[in-house]
Amino acid sequence: MIVRPREAADLPGCVTALRAVHYADAYPLNWPDDPIGWLSPTGLARAWVAELSPGTIAGHVAVRPGELTRLFVAPAARRRSVGTALVGAATAWGADQGVELNLEVTDEQRSAAVAFYAATGWRHTHTTEADWTTPDGHAVRLRHYTR
Repeated sequence: MIVRPREAADLPGCVTALRAVHYADAYPLNWPDDPIGWLSPTGLARAWVAELSPGTIAGHVAVRPGELTRLFVAPAARRRSVGTALVGAATAWGADQGVELNLEVTDEQRSAAVAFYAATGWRHTHTTEADWTTPDGHAVRLRHYTR
């Protein structure tokens, strides 16, 4: 596996992987009108991709000030430590920059994301209500984590 900084040429492959994640896990909960823009949120500091084979995006993570975000692993690449490697790249970068990273995830106790963060050393600090809703208009609660 290779984890490397994301390049502009990676974005179509990232969208393909993200679409597979959305169909499998409903992440992101609301499919964005502009998925390439969604992968580059306001304040983006850095982003990485993982490849299990050259040219095929297996996963993605981004960092914006103080926050790890846009982490996903394509369903076909799971159980191969892709998520752990991506989080490792982001947290190492944060440490080099002197930045402690936090993250938030939708509040679903059974979600794979909640289990992953708990297993990899993230600590749930609090839960809030998001300023956005589900596709059918229901409120979304967010779990906040620190490491």
